[in-house]
Amino acid sequence: MPYEIYLKKNEERRIVAGHSWVYANEVAKIVGKDKNGAIATVYSHDGKMLGKGFINHASKILVRIFIRDDRTDVENIIAERIHAANAARIKLGYDSCYRAVFAEADDLPALIVDKYGDYLSVQILSLGMYQRKKAIVSALVEEFQPKGIYERSDVAVRQKEGLPEEKGLLYGEVPDQIVVTENGLKMAVDVKNGQKTGYFLDQKENRLAIRRYARGEVLDCFCNSGGFSLNAATVADSVTAVDVSELALNTVLINAELNGFTNVQTVRADVFELLRDYRKQNRQFDCVILDPPAFTKTANEAQDALKGYLDINTLGLKLVKNGGYLVTCSCSHYVSQQAFEKMLGDAVRRAGKRVQCVEVRSQAPDHPTLLSADETHYLKCFVLRVSD
Repeated sequence: MPYEIYLKKNEERRIVAGHSWVYANEVAKIVGKDKNGAIATVYSHDGKMLGKGFINHASKILVRIFIRDDRTDVENIIAERIHAANAARIKLGYDSCYRAVFAEADDLPALIVDKYGDYLSVQILSLGMYQRKKAIVSALVEEFQPKGIYERSDVAVRQKEGLPEEKGLLYGEVPDQIVVTENGLKMAVDVKNGQKTGYFLDQKENRLAIRRYARGEVLDCFCNSGGFSLNAATVADSVTAVDVSELALNTVLINAELNGFTNVQTVRADVFELLRDYRKQNRQFDCVILDPPAFTKTANEAQDALKGYLDINTLGLKLVKNGGYLVTCSCSHYVSQQAFEKMLGDAVRRAGKRVQCVEVRSQAPDHPTLLSADETHYLKCFVLRVSD
């Protein structure tokens, strides 16, 4: 008998508003018996049907709802959702390099699909989706006719679903590097070994926006493969790209050469230590970019993360010349925009600077958010003009 999940009283409000996740501690009773990863129907305390989704008793997220009606043809629904998600991106003008499926925001919880030219990079983060990998690949081939599909499910969050980390070829062939065009620039993407799914597509519009501020000498911290660095190089006199990863810095140099830039140099270093060294040397820049990886993966570590953000933003502000800009980002959804903005105010006071906030940005439109799910709205980007 298929699973029927009944919630505790008043626990349905978040689900009715459009959130997908049903936590185990929100459940009053479970009726029926089926396999882990099967479809379970979720009901409110008074028996109103709320939706259906994949169940996983090994996870704190017991059910991930993605069906809100009586349909049961799961594979067809997945294919239809993939088509709808991609059609929405095409309507926005994306054609080569973009996030084609953004999990919960596209009613496909735990599934991420990034398109890099003729190739796809896929992340599957839940048991239910993992069990339907073959159907997902089939739907992607039908929708995109790609030359190759590569899986990048080598992320620790899969352990919470009782799944191993996995990466590898799912379809066709995928080269070691894929050259895509973003903001008019050629960028080499390594979907096999690059961070996340190979590249940070969520910052594409913010990288383009940097051209308004990146005059003179630019310092790009946590540069990864050079998205901000290369956009800055279109208008700056010089760009110093900093990262602790040699692989990332090698990619920066490859991308600089692809675009004929000679004003980009790389520095391999711990960013915190390097900024302190620059401070001791009285080194300053016209524009400092801070785009660190998430400082926290859990809500319990949010306060520690804010201390890290406070430290690095205080250092960054002190390195900006009078009239220059600090572009600072956070990609952790556990650090809210309000908390991040308050931290920036604290950093300004610590740095002893007078600052104007000239722009507040978020993730690109191919990473849509759900107002009912804070987890989908994670990227913060502030542009601050600095003076004494």
